[in-house]
Amino acid sequence: MIENFIASTKYTQNLFKINNKILEEIEVTALDEKVPIITREVLNFMVFTARGIKARNILEIGTAVGYSGIFLAEVAKENGGYLTTIEIDEGRYNQAVENFRKMKILNDNRLILGDALEEIPKLDKSRKFDFIFIDASKGQYMKFFNETWNLLNEGGLIFIDNIMFKGFITENYENTPKKYRTIIRRLDEFVKKLNLEYDFVLLPFGDGVGLVRK
Repeated sequence: MIENFIASTKYTQNLFKINNKILEEIEVTALDEKVPIITREVLNFMVFTARGIKARNILEIGTAVGYSGIFLAEVAKENGGYLTTIEIDEGRYNQAVENFRKMKILNDNRLILGDALEEIPKLDKSRKFDFIFIDASKGQYMKFFNETWNLLNEGGLIFIDNIMFKGFITENYENTPKKYRTIIRRLDEFVKKLNLEYDFVLLPFGDGVGLVRK
């Protein structure tokens, strides 16, 4: 058991080097503006996982400003595919479009503005995904999962970030902030359902990472 988890987390975050000034600027700006982007240690693991299965077609639920999507798009390109990513917030979507443009990958991928629960059913059912990243509204995780499961190829992975929601799902509901209790209850139910019915693993690092294999 690692006792100093915070120091260990910083250590692993520092191992993931970003050697691109545009990406560094995107990360710094997002953090300054308190945009909830993926942390470096989780990003490192996600990229490692997606590359490990040679993910060709990738779907992301929750583009934000495009930070994680840029890395996933690179993996998809390596394997002859592309990224489809969906964002509900117009301001963040526009930032993502601009960031993809700066990276010169906008025309190679598909960015969608809209509610994922409305946009997912519109996707081409004949084109399935090898890797799906869910990182959007936490209270809707089960719905996102149910909508995307049939779009996942056999052997594909669904990667779910922030599934433990600040660690609150480990606590008694009475000890958690009232404003989060519905989200916490839904996430707890979601984790238990995945654990019982799917090929699932929960990793307690970052804010909790869930992996489901088909």
